[in-house]
Amino acid sequence: MAFTGTLDKCKACDKTVHVVDMMTLEGVPYHKTCFKCSHCKGNLQMTTYSWMDGILYCKPHFEQLFKESGNFSKNFQT
Repeated sequence: MAFTGTLDKCKACDKTVHVVDMMTLEGVPYHKTCFKCSHCKGNLQMTTYSWMDGILYCKPHFEQLFKESGNFSKNFQT
């Protein structure tokens, strides 16, 4: 029996994601190692992330973004 693999591509790195290394967020596949805060690059878990417009954040940086901008539509400054 041959393994056919997957055609899913990680949203963060655009490389093929194998089932054993896949996390999905609302149907969007990520490698477990690519599931990181876009600001601090810290590893995220399914219980420790926030996201807006397809961009991942850790909860502290997501809250900081809201406090600095007054809303979530302003770009986050790194």
